[in-house]
Amino acid sequence: MWKLSVAILVAAVICLLSLAAWLAYRASTVKAELQGVVDLVPKLKADLVANEPDQAAATTSSMREKTQLARSAVSDPMWTLASTVPWVGPNFSAVGEMARTADDVVGLGLEPIVGLATTLNWDRLVPSSAGADLAALESVSPTATNAAYAVQTSAERLKAIDASRLLPEISEPLVASRAELSSITGALTASADAARLLPEMLGSQETRHYLLMIQNNAEARASGGIPGALAALTIEKGKLSLGAQSSAGDLGIMAPVLPVNPQQEQIFSTRLGKYMQDVNLTPDFPTAASTAQRMWERKTGQRVDGVLSVDPVVLSYILRATGPVSVTGPELQQVKALGLPVQLTGNNVVQTLLSDVYAKIEQPKLQDAYFAGVAREIFSALSNGKAEAKGLVSGLSQGAQEGRVLVWSSKSKEQSIIERYQVGGSVTGPSVPPAQFGVYFNDGTGAKMDYYVKRSVQLVKQCEKDGYEHTLVRVVSTNTAPANAATSLPAYVTGDGNFGVPAGSVQTNVLVYGPAQAMIETTDLDGQRVPFASHFHATRPVGIYAVTLAPGESKILEFSFGRIVQHMEPNVVVTPSVQPIQDVILPTESTACSQQ
Repeated sequence: MWKLSVAILVAAVICLLSLAAWLAYRASTVKAELQGVVDLVPKLKADLVANEPDQAAATTSSMREKTQLARSAVSDPMWTLASTVPWVGPNFSAVGEMARTADDVVGLGLEPIVGLATTLNWDRLVPSSAGADLAALESVSPTATNAAYAVQTSAERLKAIDASRLLPEISEPLVASRAELSSITGALTASADAARLLPEMLGSQETRHYLLMIQNNAEARASGGIPGALAALTIEKGKLSLGAQSSAGDLGIMAPVLPVNPQQEQIFSTRLGKYMQDVNLTPDFPTAASTAQRMWERKTGQRVDGVLSVDPVVLSYILRATGPVSVTGPELQQVKALGLPVQLTGNNVVQTLLSDVYAKIEQPKLQDAYFAGVAREIFSALSNGKAEAKGLVSGLSQGAQEGRVLVWSSKSKEQSIIERYQVGGSVTGPSVPPAQFGVYFNDGTGAKMDYYVKRSVQLVKQCEKDGYEHTLVRVVSTNTAPANAATSLPAYVTGDGNFGVPAGSVQTNVLVYGPAQAMIETTDLDGQRVPFASHFHATRPVGIYAVTLAPGESKILEFSFGRIVQHMEPNVVVTPSVQPIQDVILPTESTACSQQ
């Protein structure tokens, strides 16, 4: 009897060891295959960026082979049994869910989307004299929507797993997978929304009319710059045509003043509804755009379906895709003798429109005519199909990421989708993460001196106090204008002291927005405590301080925020300016906290 018990015990141990070895083998298979998938992600991104759909399809196929092997490994009956064992079971269950999710994401999400890329003719999707192939874009909408839904469902399964019950070796990859999956989900949802929204906005069903606003970064406004040029843009089945052009000054004063959101009117004054030049003193583009629409309709009688906004930096991106354009016209022949280029390229358009035009042309009307002529020729090249598809999509995407491309629709159904994304330019609502800060600039000089201002913005996470996070927003501004700017630059550029700012100096109203329900504790200028104007925009705290810089002068403005309840990594949105967006410094841990 004793020998039989020993034999049974030995057999049981052997079975357990064999099971452990088998599970270990399966686990190593899952780990290796999923790591192989991770290693292929950069290649897939590179294939898509390079517009190599066939290569992307092959890469996705390789990824699918690996996810299927991983899924097969966790479908083993022994793995299922191990998932029910107390303590260790949740770890096997979590790994199994990660393997199944990876396979669903690749098979139900990425493969269909990449498959679409191999069938779409991107050259036919961009504007041309014959219009764009909007039917092809409409046809991909169901597939894109289904792919986004499948990945969203997979993401929700991973979110349901309690990571606190898992070993670190399992919980850490799980948390990383959730973050990566969130990014993929966002991208696929955006693709599905674009496929559903763009055809109608590009005139697939009916002709659309938009107000095109080109913001002039040489005179800062919160969303970019003063509306420098305005035009009526008509889109019919993807074919663009530019109609009546104007400038903000031509529209004159709104009398009576248009009503705007009372809270924003308190922050920015009635100028929001009085002058087209000031509609974007607010960083909230839906407010600025809807006000601009009403102003345009009041003064011109023309109904528009929405507002599209770009700046000269975006025009430079478009010119890289279309190639150079030559400007013509009676007024433009006059400026040729003044030394302004009659051929604009991606390399010279920003400096030409934001600096040289003011240095060489004294008459504001002629400046506006040149600006309008350049815009007309660029959009003519775009509408005639001169843009290379890959370069155009890349340029507009970059502009959107930098906050330089903004869109608003008067149709509530469309706007409800647009407002979910950065391109909508909202400072409240679903597009704004819980821990988002905003730093915006409004010119106080009454001139075009912002071309010479270099700025950087930094978020510094500080020590946690009383259960709340604290963050310092640091804004460094430098006036790079020459020392003799008061005399060497035109009076139109410096303002000539007409608004109380010495010629050559720059005054900027700096607006700093905190996360919802946070609190501004202090404001310092060059290390000295200073008073500031305090407001709320919806539930977001707003601090305002005017910084004046003489030529060559730099100043550091710091807003300290407390009572931040959102335990998420902060991000910051900044007014796009002439300088590259890379000059905005991302969040860093404070040294003081890291040493505690």
